[in-house]
Amino acid sequence: MLKQELVDELNILLHYNLTTTLEGIKIHKSADASVIEAVERMFDKGLVTRHDGGYLTDLGRAAAEHAQACYTILTSG
Repeated sequence: MLKQELVDELNILLHYNLTTTLEGIKIHKSADASVIEAVERMFDKGLVTRHDGGYLTDLGRAAAEHAQACYTILTSG
């Protein structure tokens, strides 16, 4: 079973636009604590460039590609 912390990180990866490397995300201070903590963990793991989101690193892009592909497979009709 997946821990909620991992699910939170996967949800963030699903928000990245993979059609461009010029677009990142910004997690605002008013976001849920679980989202803020997830992005900070992702920064510590080297997946994003800033503790509040930013751009995907090369490792983060690979993770996002896999996460988004898995999501597409599991949600397709």
